[in-house]
Amino acid sequence: MSDGRIIKVSGPLIVAEGMDDCKMFDVVRVSKSNLIGEIIELRGDKASIQVYEETSGLGPGEIVVSTNEPLSVELGPGLLEGMYDGIQRPLDKLLEASGSRIARGVSMPALNHEKKWDFVPTMAKGDKVVAGDVIGTVAENNVFTHKILVPVGVEGEIKSIKSGEYTVDDIICTVKTAKGDRKLTMMQKWPVRRSRPYKTKMSPTKPLISGQRVIDTFFPVAKGGAACIPGPFGSGKTVVQHQLAKWADADVIVYVGCGERGNEMTDVLNEFPELIDPKTGESLMKRVVLIANTSDMPVAAREASIYTGITIAEYFRDQGHNVAIMADSSSRWAEALREMSGRLEEMPGEEGYPAYLSSRLAEYYERAGIVTALGSDQRVGSITAISAVSPPGGDLSEPVSQATLRIVKVFWGLSASLAYKRHFPAIDWLASYSLYGDKLEDWYRDNVDEEWAFYRTSALRILQEEASLDEIVRLVGVDALSPVDRMTMETAKSIREDYLHQDAFHEVDTYASLTKQFKMLKLILKCHDLGLKAVHEDIEIDDILELPARESVSRCKYIEESNLDKFDTILVEMNKQIDSLIAEGVM
Repeated sequence: MSDGRIIKVSGPLIVAEGMDDCKMFDVVRVSKSNLIGEIIELRGDKASIQVYEETSGLGPGEIVVSTNEPLSVELGPGLLEGMYDGIQRPLDKLLEASGSRIARGVSMPALNHEKKWDFVPTMAKGDKVVAGDVIGTVAENNVFTHKILVPVGVEGEIKSIKSGEYTVDDIICTVKTAKGDRKLTMMQKWPVRRSRPYKTKMSPTKPLISGQRVIDTFFPVAKGGAACIPGPFGSGKTVVQHQLAKWADADVIVYVGCGERGNEMTDVLNEFPELIDPKTGESLMKRVVLIANTSDMPVAAREASIYTGITIAEYFRDQGHNVAIMADSSSRWAEALREMSGRLEEMPGEEGYPAYLSSRLAEYYERAGIVTALGSDQRVGSITAISAVSPPGGDLSEPVSQATLRIVKVFWGLSASLAYKRHFPAIDWLASYSLYGDKLEDWYRDNVDEEWAFYRTSALRILQEEASLDEIVRLVGVDALSPVDRMTMETAKSIREDYLHQDAFHEVDTYASLTKQFKMLKLILKCHDLGLKAVHEDIEIDDILELPARESVSRCKYIEESNLDKFDTILVEMNKQIDSLIAEGVM
């Protein structure tokens, strides 16, 4: 232990002297209150420490004790269904210990160290093991099986291995290594600021299917990819992330509420346990880890919460799972960086953010990806990072948005005007993009339909044409357009209102499978072709728009997954009505 004394207090930042035996990012205990802090700068024997708790009442001369260990998280059975603060203290235990307001100096283990888990070995005495090998499993709940891994740096021969019920602290296996016997438990500790190692990182080739049409069809994110959701206040960033957490085909969800309002996190904490997982029919929480760090909590812990979340995500990735981590929002995290940087009196960068903002963001997003995990088997796991960005006033030219856009490959730009029109998800199809679109084309062709790319491109082209024609309509009115352009405008309206608009609270419309999405888009575009056919036969555009089958098209989003043949029926009916209209026109 290294002891020092406080010489300066500046909000969540304190400076202590006599800390010459310490290292960067060591965890310290501050004053008799045992406040938790982390060293973020060293100058001679002086250490600048960010404190993860309220510092009111602290003064010069009080003692600071270093643990000589970095900020780490506990990894093992019991993580799932957990709700933690930014430094992985369980909120339910904190509630019991200190009430609705977290008391200062409260230290809590993240995992339950008293609960016994049924450990089932998958290896035997005499087996050779390397780091990352699965030595056994634990049924964490009735839907998720937890794999117990050999820790990084351990390699040798199993000397003994147990079976039965044990706590996370009990020794379950002894490995004979070149440096002597190593006793293993079901729990590991890992420093949050250091990424967990893996064998190889691969290029993403499969989409993360979300059931949200505007995302899956137009702007998909790959498993192992990174996406950002920038948008002004009230445009639906949190709702989009909630939908992704509920419906994305990930095995594990890590949801980080980073500096968000308390009422939003309360909604998450209350809703998620009640949501039914469509995969298992059980509570969604059985494969979710929640990290809640609200805006009224100490700002330094907000900075740590992102690293806590991504480290937990890496642990499940190493078990061979597909993990999705939602950070809401990275702007609040960047604001915490800015505040601490200002208190350190560092040279400010653009808009006061530290000069290292871009590199810190890149460090976080680079920990996403699809990898071959350590171990003898070829386990493949992935982390998909999806972060909300909250630019002040919706200004995407501000530093956090620009730094994020240089790193991520998917941009779901939210539009305030769409949100005001009650069009959700309010993702602007003209401003958004996905650089994974071309890479994923082969997957969509092989797993959905070979014409997927054709219809996707056609729909985007029609939406672009509508944007050009809209300027003419505003100047001289819709009657100035040719019948072909009128048809294009009507089809674009159908794509917007019938396809892209999705009701998160509707039992059927909240989720659409890829097959349903393709059939919907094909129906709308085939009806467009039939309309053009009638226009070229000199049929009045108003007569085409009044056909009864068009109402069926506008309501096709409510067709259930078990009744997808109805799309073909609607198209046949539309064909008949168009042919009848043409026949009447000829007569």
